[in-house]
Amino acid sequence: MKSAGGAPPPGPASSDSRSELRVVGTSVSREIERLFDRVAQSAGRRAPRVLQVGSRSLLSDRNERNWRGLVAKRFGPKARFVGLDLFEGTNVDCVADICSDPRTLTGKLGEGEFDLVISRHVLERTRHPARAARNIERLLRPGGVAYVSTAWSQAFHATPDDYWRFSLSGLRLLFGRLEIASAFYCGGDVGLDVAYRVERDGKPELDPRAGAVEQGLFQLVLDHEDNRAVLARQATERLPVSRTYLPTLFVNMVACKA
Repeated sequence: MKSAGGAPPPGPASSDSRSELRVVGTSVSREIERLFDRVAQSAGRRAPRVLQVGSRSLLSDRNERNWRGLVAKRFGPKARFVGLDLFEGTNVDCVADICSDPRTLTGKLGEGEFDLVISRHVLERTRHPARAARNIERLLRPGGVAYVSTAWSQAFHATPDDYWRFSLSGLRLLFGRLEIASAFYCGGDVGLDVAYRVERDGKPELDPRAGAVEQGLFQLVLDHEDNRAVLARQATERLPVSRTYLPTLFVNMVACKA
């Protein structure tokens, strides 16, 4: 098993001798370009219809991209962008809960299906993530693409609340009707645009045994003294826990509807 740079990444090698398991260094910006390429191929000459779930702009979203602007830049003014959120606000076109029953969502969004549904940092905040996943699947047209990014490790952040954490395996269970096209991991620091894919033969590695590789890459282990020092400083210095004791890591999935 080798990384994209040729050096072996942390963790034991896979026992699968058919091909090598590779850790591919990338960036979120590059993965978004790949996502848009996939949408363009699916839509053909037709201007795509795009839905962003959880679109309201917040001051705390310092590192969140302007998806409306990115879609317009890539696909032109004819592309239709719809921002969906629980509450009214900037960048919101439709106020509704993605966990609503399908009839309610259809009444809000209309009958049209979407070429791309974007859901970033939303599932961990929904009361019923399985319902949200079913609705995202229903809203996609055949050949449509869902881009889901959600917290795997992150400090509690209630906006409006915070319920769940997901692994890639968990997202696969939620979105069982979609085919996984790509998956990558990224951090949450402002200005840090670094991401990694775990692949075999250019496709996302979905075997649970690959978890040993992910553990070696992303698990932060402090020795006894460092652990005691970090915990002791929390009460006096009020350190940002998500940047010290608990790193922020997101799992990203790009999946297609047959």
